Amino acid sequence: MYRKHIVIAGLLFLSGFSALAQADNPKYDKKLADSLQSDDYGMKIYYLVILKTGTNTTESKAKTDSLFSGHMGNIGRLVSAGKLVVAGPFQKNDKSYRGIFILNAASSTEAKALLETDPAIKHKLLEAEVYGWYGSAALPMYLPYHDKLEKKKM
Repeated sequence: MYRKHIVIAGLLFLSGFSALAQADNPKYDKKLADSLQSDDYGMKIYYLVILKTGTNTTESKAKTDSLFSGHMGNIGRLVSAGKLVVAGPFQKNDKSYRGIFILNAASSTEAKALLETDPAIKHKLLEAEVYGWYGSAALPMYLPYHDKLEKKKM
C-alpha cells in the first residue's frame, strides 16, 4: 500500500512539472504568430540551401558576370516576394561552399522551384543542396531593418 502512494505521489509530482513546462506565454500575440505561420513554439519549417561551386566551368567571363548579376537580381526578387529570408556568401573554404539561402517555402518542391529561377543555379555555376530546417517564425522580421543598415547596395 505504501508503494502505491509513492507511485501516485511521483506521478502527481511529474504531471505538475509537465504543466509548468507547457505554461502559456503571457506575451503571446496570436495575430502576429498567425501572420508568420508559427507553430505553438514560435517556430516553423524553412528550407536551408547550401550553395556550392557548380560543374559549369566553360562560360566566358562576360557570361559568368551576367549570370551572377542575374543571381543577385533574383535574390532581391525573392526577398521582395517574402520567399528568401537569409542569403549570404561563405568565406573561402576547402569544401567549395559558396553561400547559403534560407527559403520561406511551403515544401521542398516549392523551394527547389524557387531555386530554378536563379540563373547561376540554372546554368550550373552554382549547385544547391536543400535541407528542411526548423527555426524561429520571427526570422523574416529582421529584413526591414537591413535597408536601414545598408550604406551601399550590392
